[in-house]
Amino acid sequence: MYVSDMLSQSGILTLLGMGVVFSFLIIMILSMVLMHAIIHALKWDKEPEKKETAQVKSAAPAAADEGAVVAAIAAAVHEKLSV
Repeated sequence: MYVSDMLSQSGILTLLGMGVVFSFLIIMILSMVLMHAIIHALKWDKEPEKKETAQVKSAAPAAADEGAVVAAIAAAVHEKLSV
């Protein structure tokens, strides 16, 4: 087998491989666009409404825990510096 034959076969194989990848990317993009249209048509992309009282209740314990976290970090830094 000559070098020119091997180069022509490798060129064909390269083009075939790139064509397969390119066609897969096109199929993937089309399927994503189709899924977006279906999800938007069924209104599955809407966020459920949140109540204000649930947000206020969840915010209060986080503020109380913040002091404990700061104290734990300060204790760890103090211990690291004293060693």
